[in-house]
Amino acid sequence: MQQETESAQLTFEDLSVVMGTYNEEESIGVVLEDIERVTDGDAEIICVDGSSDRTPEIAREHGATVIEQKPQGYGVAVREAVLSANRPVVVTTDCDDTYPMEALGDFLSLINEGYDVVSGDRLYHGAEKMPAFNRFGNAAFALLASGLMGERVHDTTTGMRAYRREVVQQIKWTENTGLSAELLIRPLMRGYNVRERPITYRERRGETKLDPIEGGLAIAKSIVKVCLQERLR
Repeated sequence: MQQETESAQLTFEDLSVVMGTYNEEESIGVVLEDIERVTDGDAEIICVDGSSDRTPEIAREHGATVIEQKPQGYGVAVREAVLSANRPVVVTTDCDDTYPMEALGDFLSLINEGYDVVSGDRLYHGAEKMPAFNRFGNAAFALLASGLMGERVHDTTTGMRAYRREVVQQIKWTENTGLSAELLIRPLMRGYNVRERPITYRERRGETKLDPIEGGLAIAKSIVKVCLQERLR
């Protein structure tokens, strides 16, 4: 019986790491090297790219599958990435070197324990490398979503999560700037087994592409819209 349990365990060969990339030539190589090191090169890597710099070239040099796409925003790229994954577990991440690829093993272990979604909580450890305005905004998004869902969450807008592939395939994703929140809210409100796992957050490489005010308002609007849609399902 123990041998059957062990043989059923998912490994890095069952993992797809996906991301949207846009002019990240300063950081993409480091991120992909970290993924390769942590997974011994066993994970599938997919980048949906709209760059005008060397980002796609660098990604291909590291063995990533690059899907070229006209720039249409964060959500459009990441949605294409998660739906293009071919392996049983899909991990989303950003390409700015802020997320710890060392956590991939723990994420996979939690999926093996029976969780459907494992969400990286950047705020648990304080996220000191995150600009103070962003920290406040992300905490406010979590409180807003918690109130609307009736269930406490701590980081709705993290870019690093692991999903069983059937979760991302079975839900229709609609948001763009607010996709990161939607990717947590819809599974939670549909009864999937979700676990938040604290992660460290590093200072980003390169410049952010998101305006904090305009982007923040779009995310807040998405949270309200998605929560109401799920309540009315």
